Amino acid sequence: MSVSDYTETEGLPAKDREPYKPWSYDLSRAKLYIPRLADGQERWFAAALSSEKGKAPSRLAVFAEQPQHKRWEMVSVVDLDSQKLPDVALDREGYATAVAADDNKQLAADADLLRTAVLDNFVTGGTNTGTKVFAPTEASKRQVKVHSDAATRFGDKGTSVFDGADNRFTDAYALKTADGGALVLFSHTHTQTDAVAHSGLQINPGKGDRAWLHDVPRMSIQYTFVCNDAATVPAKAEPSRLIGYTCARTDASGPPPVASWSHHA
Repeated sequence: MSVSDYTETEGLPAKDREPYKPWSYDLSRAKLYIPRLADGQERWFAAALSSEKGKAPSRLAVFAEQPQHKRWEMVSVVDLDSQKLPDVALDREGYATAVAADDNKQLAADADLLRTAVLDNFVTGGTNTGTKVFAPTEASKRQVKVHSDAATRFGDKGTSVFDGADNRFTDAYALKTADGGALVLFSHTHTQTDAVAHSGLQINPGKGDRAWLHDVPRMSIQYTFVCNDAATVPAKAEPSRLIGYTCARTDASGPPPVASWSHHA
């Protein structure tokens, strides 16, 4: 996701590039959730962070040790819709409890089901699993709206559809919450394919697409998005709550139209 930001910026003319602002957070307001881990377990922790000094935390990040690189890396960050943080359970010494994010029968949904439901929100508007797994929240309703807006985006001149895509980022992280459920942080990948309805039309790439499409009109364009998601999951069979997600376009491709086409979609 970070690399794609650089790629997109490098595709813009110098006059259109905004000055780079390093992302940082207010250390004094950071709230750390450090799980007590047994020997041999993957070492990681979550942090609630604020990007503005003096403001309450508004994003959740996961930092994981990368032994092969001999360093720690931020592997996920999600912007939250609310500054009211999930109630993570802490022991007497202030440690959080890590629980299994995948194949966890003690939770109403694991990371795989949550990922499937998020993808369904984009692909069908939540018809199959999205609205069954998730209670309505700002984040889940926003994903459903992305789907519904795409359906009418081009009118009768084209279509815009979503689909799941191969996901390289299958690692997921979960912390026990005070109600016996879990806060689950995971990632997903989806595509959006825009296509003209018939010959004689073309799609003109936007300036943000220049790095991948080089201002060449297309008959169709497939965008790839990598996203980080955060959800609270109950211990019993009740709907989960999607509390935030953050996406970045990481690729765009598509065939160019024949030279004689001139109308624009």
